[in-house]
Amino acid sequence: MIRRASERNIERKPAPFEGTGEITIRSLLNSPEELSRKGRVFAHTTVHPGGGIGYHVHRGESETYYILSGHGLFNDNGVQAEVGPGDVTCTGDGQGHALTAVGDEPIEMIALILYA
Repeated sequence: MIRRASERNIERKPAPFEGTGEITIRSLLNSPEELSRKGRVFAHTTVHPGGGIGYHVHRGESETYYILSGHGLFNDNGVQAEVGPGDVTCTGDGQGHALTAVGDEPIEMIALILYA
């Protein structure tokens, strides 16, 4: 399978989980079937300046972020850490996280949610 750039679903929407500002999600694969039913999200996500994905807990799944550009404050189960280009975060089943963009540029990242 080849997913062409023109075939991606792109959605700009309010940040989820009572976050702030907006995010843009570019689905790299568009369905759990395309992820061999092993997950539900594989996306290039942008957290726009001043915005943040609110704190949430994963149940029955894990989520990994690979930071491409920008800087942020990552909440890892209540522990705050700065993240930037090249950093990887992993939130396991039953764990929680949040991410806030810091500075004047957006955070660009690849987000992957896999079933536990």
